[in-house]
Amino acid sequence: MSIIIKRPILTEKSQELQKGGQYVFEVASKTNKVEIAKEIKKMYGVAVVSVNTLRQFGKKKSRSTKTKVTSGITSTYKKAIVTIAKGEVIDFYDGI
Repeated sequence: MSIIIKRPILTEKSQELQKGGQYVFEVASKTNKVEIAKEIKKMYGVAVVSVNTLRQFGKKKSRSTKTKVTSGITSTYKKAIVTIAKGEVIDFYDGI
């Protein structure tokens, strides 16, 4: 069994989505919405209303050093925006 949910994505935009009951996760690229919903329910014990997925394509990055310019591409990954039932909350900072 492989890892389905890799990590929660905690950015300013995802923090705003949390106020409306939506949470953003990085997921394995081969998983589907049904598998993601089952895993969220199992991990956090919340009722999942819907799951939206998207592929975040890698971006070109470059930086200059004293001797040369180095360039590359960041990794492409899959994101899932999970909407949970009204009144339920996922607390990422519970174990800290």
